Formats: sequence, structure tokens, C-alpha cells
Amino acid sequence: MKKYLCLLLLLNNPVLANSVNTTSNSSGSVVNQAVQVVPSRNFNYQMNTIQCQGATLNISPFVSTTYGFANPYETHFDRPVYSRKDIEGDFDDENQPIGDGDVDAGHRGEILYFEQVRTGQKRNNVSINGGITATFSIPLDREPIRQCREAMKKQNELYDASLAAKRLNFEMSRAKTCIDNLKNGIRFKSGTPMAKLCEDIEMIEPTNLNHTHKIEKKP
Repeated sequence: MKKYLCLLLLLNNPVLANSVNTTSNSSGSVVNQAVQVVPSRNFNYQMNTIQCQGATLNISPFVSTTYGFANPYETHFDRPVYSRKDIEGDFDDENQPIGDGDVDAGHRGEILYFEQVRTGQKRNNVSINGGITATFSIPLDREPIRQCREAMKKQNELYDASLAAKRLNFEMSRAKTCIDNLKNGIRFKSGTPMAKLCEDIEMIEPTNLNHTHKIEKKP
């Protein structure tokens, strides 16, 4: 029973509290600027069916400007100056009227004059920002790139060998044609452009044609 009485007393006990209303106002502006970096093309090196991709470095300079203005724009505003006349409302020791610390009734809300107050408002705001963005892209797996470069190097060596073989065939064909023409009594006239084709070709006697062998008869 005592428990229930204590509970009722707690529920019906009035609570006295003072509430204080506070307000806080703040204002401001934030300008967010972003620079987008767009990836450029990758450099691919291809030779026939061999294709290798290299690392890329992208450098992108940028300049951004912002312009802000206020509307309406006011440099000054008029602030009223009110009368604080206080010469009545109380009496001194000699029973003369004196002020009581409050503006007299006939002068309450009376505006004496207006004063100019500078607002400090900015007419406009211009900012110029610049910078450079750079991205460096490299492949994560380097082994295929190395193999691709080795394959391309061997392919170049094969091209060089094939070119040397074709060059040799051309030179041998040129030499044979010039010698056959000399044997047939044909040659280009000296000093003509075509004479240069055979000017470094000369015909010599083979050294192994004039030789003898001793033949021995078997008994």
C-alpha cells in the first residue's frame, strides 16, 4: 500500500520550471567549385597482330572565374535618431520637476533626424582561380606488357632480316645482269644516269679454271 501512495505522490507532484527562449540567426554563402578530369585516349602501339599499350600522363591546366553581385545595392541607409528628452516625471527636494529616467510623454517616438550609416555592402565580387590537374595511368600487370614489347622487338628483327635478304637478292640480280650484258658486248654509255647501275660491277677470270691434275695409271 505504501508503494502505491509513494507512486501517486510522484505522479501528482507539480514541477516548476522556467523556460528561456533563445534564438540565433546566422547567414552565409558557400561557393563550391569542382574540376572534372576527363581521361584522354590511351597510346596503343600495334604491329600486325601485336598490340602494346603504354602508360599515359595527362596534364590539364584550367582557369575558373566566379562573379557575384548584390541586388539591390545600397551604400548607406538612414537610421533615425529618437528624442531622449526627460525633464519631467519626478521632483527634487525643492519640489522642482526633474526627469524620472524615462522619455517624456510628449516626446516618445519623436524622430529628431536621420543619420547616414554605411552598409559595407560589396557591389560585386570577382575571383579567378587556376591550377593544373595531372593523372598518371599505368597497367597493373606488367608481365604482358614486357612480353608484348619483346615480341615486337623480335618482329622488328625479322623485318630487318627479310629486308637484308631482299637487298642481297637485288644486288646479286643486278650483278648478274650487268655481267651478262658485258659478255654480250652491251653496256650503258659512260656518264649517263643508267651507267651508275653497273659502275661498281667488274668481271674477273675465275682462279680455279687454269689448273692441271696428274693422272696416275694403275699397274
